[in-house]
Amino acid sequence: MVTVPKDMTKAFAECTVYDEESENNEASLPIAYNETRHLDKIEGSKKVTQTWRMKERMKTVSVALVLCLNVGVDPPDVVKTSPCARLECWIDPLAQSPQKALEAIGGNLQKQYERWQPRARYKQTLDPTVEEVKKLCTSLRRNAKDERVLFHYNGHGVPKPTSNGEIWVFNKSYTQYIPLSIYDLQTWMGSPSIYVYDCSHAGVIVDCFKSFLLQREQESAVVNGKSHSSVTTVCYNKQCIQLAACGPTELLPMNPDLPADLFTSCLTTPIKIALMWYVLQNTSKLVPGLTQDMVDKVPGQLNDRQTMLGELNWIFTAITDTIAWNTLPRDLFQRLFRQDLLVASLFRNFLLSERIMRSYNCTPISSPKLPPTYQHPMWEAWDLALDLSLRQLPRLLEDECFQHSPFFTEQLTAFDVWLKYGAETRAPPEQLPIVLQVLLSQVHRLRALELLKRFLDLGPWAVSLALSVGIFPYVLKLLQSNARELRPLLVFIWAKILSVDSSCQVDLVKDNGHKYFLNVLGDQYMPSEQKTMAVFVLAMMVNEYRQGQEAALQGNVISICLEQLSDTSALLRKWLGLCLAKVWTNFDSARWCGVRDSAHEKLYKLLTDPEPEVRAAAVYALGMFISNVSEKSDHATSIDLGVGMRLVQVASDGSPLVRKELVVAYSGLVQHFEVHFAAAAAQQMDDEKQRERTAAVVTGETVGGWNLVAPGIPAPSQSSLGSIPPAPPLPHMFTSSMETTSHLDLQLPGNRVPRAASSNTISSNLMLNSVYKNVWKVLLQLSCDPDPGVSRMAKTLVDLVRNKSTGQTRPRQVSISCSSNHSVPSSPSNRSQHSMPVSTPPQVTLTNVLDDPADPRPIGRVGSGVGPSISNPTSPYQYTQFTRSRKLFDKGPNMVEDRDEENNHLNRQSVLISTDFFEWSCKQFLQPVNRLCEVEDPESDVFMERTFRFDRNSQVRTEALEEQAVAGFSRLDNEIFVNKNQGVPSVLKFHPYQSELAVAFKDGIAFWNWEQGPRLGSLSNGNPRNTKITSLEYLNAHDNTLLLCGSDDGCVRVWRDYIDEQNPNPQLVSAFQAINEMLPLTRGSGLVTNWEQNTGSLLASGDVRFIRVWDVEKELKVQDIPTGADSCVTCLASDMAGRSLLIAGCGDGTVRLFDRRLSPTECRVMTLREHGRWIVKVHLQKGPDGKIVTASNAGDVRFWDPRFTESVRSMTLQSSFTAVDIHPRADVLACGSQNQYIGVYNQSGDSLSTLKYHDGFIGQRLGAITSLSFHPYKVKLAAGTSDSYISVYSVSMKRS
Repeated sequence: MVTVPKDMTKAFAECTVYDEESENNEASLPIAYNETRHLDKIEGSKKVTQTWRMKERMKTVSVALVLCLNVGVDPPDVVKTSPCARLECWIDPLAQSPQKALEAIGGNLQKQYERWQPRARYKQTLDPTVEEVKKLCTSLRRNAKDERVLFHYNGHGVPKPTSNGEIWVFNKSYTQYIPLSIYDLQTWMGSPSIYVYDCSHAGVIVDCFKSFLLQREQESAVVNGKSHSSVTTVCYNKQCIQLAACGPTELLPMNPDLPADLFTSCLTTPIKIALMWYVLQNTSKLVPGLTQDMVDKVPGQLNDRQTMLGELNWIFTAITDTIAWNTLPRDLFQRLFRQDLLVASLFRNFLLSERIMRSYNCTPISSPKLPPTYQHPMWEAWDLALDLSLRQLPRLLEDECFQHSPFFTEQLTAFDVWLKYGAETRAPPEQLPIVLQVLLSQVHRLRALELLKRFLDLGPWAVSLALSVGIFPYVLKLLQSNARELRPLLVFIWAKILSVDSSCQVDLVKDNGHKYFLNVLGDQYMPSEQKTMAVFVLAMMVNEYRQGQEAALQGNVISICLEQLSDTSALLRKWLGLCLAKVWTNFDSARWCGVRDSAHEKLYKLLTDPEPEVRAAAVYALGMFISNVSEKSDHATSIDLGVGMRLVQVASDGSPLVRKELVVAYSGLVQHFEVHFAAAAAQQMDDEKQRERTAAVVTGETVGGWNLVAPGIPAPSQSSLGSIPPAPPLPHMFTSSMETTSHLDLQLPGNRVPRAASSNTISSNLMLNSVYKNVWKVLLQLSCDPDPGVSRMAKTLVDLVRNKSTGQTRPRQVSISCSSNHSVPSSPSNRSQHSMPVSTPPQVTLTNVLDDPADPRPIGRVGSGVGPSISNPTSPYQYTQFTRSRKLFDKGPNMVEDRDEENNHLNRQSVLISTDFFEWSCKQFLQPVNRLCEVEDPESDVFMERTFRFDRNSQVRTEALEEQAVAGFSRLDNEIFVNKNQGVPSVLKFHPYQSELAVAFKDGIAFWNWEQGPRLGSLSNGNPRNTKITSLEYLNAHDNTLLLCGSDDGCVRVWRDYIDEQNPNPQLVSAFQAINEMLPLTRGSGLVTNWEQNTGSLLASGDVRFIRVWDVEKELKVQDIPTGADSCVTCLASDMAGRSLLIAGCGDGTVRLFDRRLSPTECRVMTLREHGRWIVKVHLQKGPDGKIVTASNAGDVRFWDPRFTESVRSMTLQSSFTAVDIHPRADVLACGSQNQYIGVYNQSGDSLSTLKYHDGFIGQRLGAITSLSFHPYKVKLAAGTSDSYISVYSVSMKRS
């Protein structure tokens, strides 16, 4: 007996340890294909029109102050009380001569307005005539042009407005009151305008103003047409704002404690009048001893927030802004509080006027009309702020220090409380405008930004709310700050803003804000998360915006990004690639800057990144790199073709996301070199026709299943060197790597070199022509991709080249002169260029479904693991690989040729292939970052459903223990399910935890409920013609189950929702070519797979001479393990604990053991050779002493100790097997025969049952057995027969 080394014995012992805890600890198992790219469609978010940004900013540039006071003379229609309110603009008009008083009042009113708009042009007209008013208004409108003009009217010295819409002014001698029509005033003022009426019965003016607008509409309708005039009136009405002191029937307050122009005082001096009113109210008793004289002495300046007066003004602004934002409709708030600074100030103060004047039975009105706000709860916060501030006033007047109000701290705390329970369905937080105001304070800024960050993270709706409240100019201004503690917050906030509204890129560039994010990205001390958001902001800034690209290029964004490519964060690497792509998209200057920095060469290493999205970003960046050159120089051409050749290796990537980006990348190359690709396609078509004429002949079959063929006689080649137009001379980066690319298809068959051509030029052209041919092969491979999206995109490119090649005259032979004067431009980079990639394209005919381009080993090399070795070189026969092929102009698998003749006229404009990968990546920043994942949230439906599944799984395993215990000595003949399938079953698979049986037949799968009987549904796998399903695997069976289907063409497809009643359309999660060197043998095993849930690894083999290991999480090929056998692999098994032992049964009867921890050349550690025929089953028993069980179609079953090469025990159960399965946990195995019966045995060889007939009074005889499968836990056996019947047998459990 041959033994193996001691270290291998120990390794086998470690590998076969039965890990029972791994079954019970399901929550820790990896979930395959559960990333966002697998769950969502790769498409961008729907663009929502943002209304926060005003279409046009407006400014009040002119102010007309019209005062009709007639000091000393009361109007005849108003009876004033005695004493009566007298102050006008805080001046007593009776304290001095009437004219001086009038001038002083006018000057004071102008100063009060200048506090809110210091740059406006102010004009006063005191006790004017009609002509003076007309002259004033027309002059201001003429100078203002399209800006806003304010008309302030004080009518305390004239009669009340008339019901006809007239206000009063004077004649020149001041002996009469002269009416002034509002209609005329509208004409003189024009629009946009704002009117302030401080007089009794002011509401009459507002009503008449609207009536005159309707009158204008009717007059315009007669002249211009109804529709046009209606639009004009609505526009005019929106641009005219009115503020009136009282209603149509109300008189102004005459309380002597108040100023006569109370409304004007509220609008222009709100803090002063608010303090006065505070003293007059009962609330002032909370501050004993407070007098009006003390209030007038409140220290500080309004614009200094460090003083009491300035802080009160700041609080007042925050409160009125908050009231307006929470009360007004969003569009009205934007128009009144964010469009014009003066209008915003007047309306804030108007809210105060409503509160104060309503206490005196006077209701200010406005147009547009505002909802009542005088009882809003925020006014109580204002009263509290006054209480706390004025309580300090006596001490302040004695020169004590001022203690700041806790108002903003408390409001931020309230906002924090809302954030803990906030959601989109709830009312928005009242404190959001206050957070905006707090950003102005260095004391509260950090906390405010932190709260704002948390709020924006709630979703796009929160970002839109923050923008509507006016947050944008503040966070834009903060980019000028150098405080490092603000960097993480500002970067996060800006990432959220740009993910919702990309138009902010213009403001960012205009204010040089991009420099802030370049500094963050280049800061080596910043964490990767912050850098990711910074590079996202930069990517959005340059996205389809030339000024942004130029600004970023000047900031050295390319070199900064390239320095970060080796970062450990996959998300950062992904966005670095996307940012680089956007920088040089259609921007030659950035491209050549990238060439100087060897950007394309540095991006090559990301093509093998473990993260699929990073690889997709790298392909996207390289695709943009080679697609944006307007004029092709020799140097540019060589770079493009070098990148294109390097991208060949991506064709075998396991992620459809990456392969789609590869097609997009090649679309730019095809459009630039369309003629060359068309010539290469035509050349290869001729070669294919020639090969068809000399096709090899199959003459026999080996024991292992390989075909013996005799070669045909080659016909003379009719191709010529000039078939493909010569490309420009090749620079050093190509010619220096000729030796490393000897495996590529560098020359055309039968080419004759012109005598006059130089060898260097010829080799350069052959090299470039080979690039076209190899890229063309990859496109053909992608056009047959198992993923429909990839194949559809590639088919578009293939059709373009096809139409070009068939629709043009074949190019004439072009002689290559050795005296060519084409000079190769020197490389902009001083560093050495990388050599050509060493990965080979598929080594088969052009029209085949191509081999793996990443495998450089030639077919048939001994020990290569790709093709069989030649055992007898002198034999007239040789082993040749035949591959399923698609003719160049064939319809292709499952593709119907378009009969529309217009498709023969495809041009470059109609073949703009693109994906939404960038937009989809941006969408990820819309999602909450700091929210607890639903899987981890105990209160979420997802968590509860997952808990239910885990409990169900545990119950299934527990209930199955009883059946497993008696299976070794009980009959397994209770037929609990039988039904006829729609096709002959080729593969059966039980779901471990659900009563679901998957039955594969040709290219479809049927799903049956084996407990209750009905068919659950069916699935079409989308196989090409003449292919069938040969393997099924349940992925994530313990959680959200996916179904993996493997076909004998080497393709793997993964399905979700395959029997979802609510969603009749199953979702193809992923599809890729697990093995693309499959040999279509006369008798082959197809694709053989083995799924390891613990490791997330997929083992694939079949009609090839190697076993390929795929990492499903990375969607990458991990390794190829050569089998060393001259036959196909028929079955696979692996351990689930040690993660290293791999067992392969082969068609020649050998069983080969591999240790995956070793190198591919050394990993085959043992070959078991006692079987003489096809291995139908290999099984590794669980537990530390588990044996290897193998069965061949000769009817023998053998047990092996993994430490020895000779079997421990053998059994000959039948004369032949067609199907065998061994229960993974019970002492039972089943063998199916071509002789229409199933034998059930225990592992000691005792016969437990022989199944020949279906149950029933006259049971039908079983058909030839095609497949068998045990349930992973329960002792249930599923059997499929050649007459399309499927049955499920169970152990008879007798219960007392």
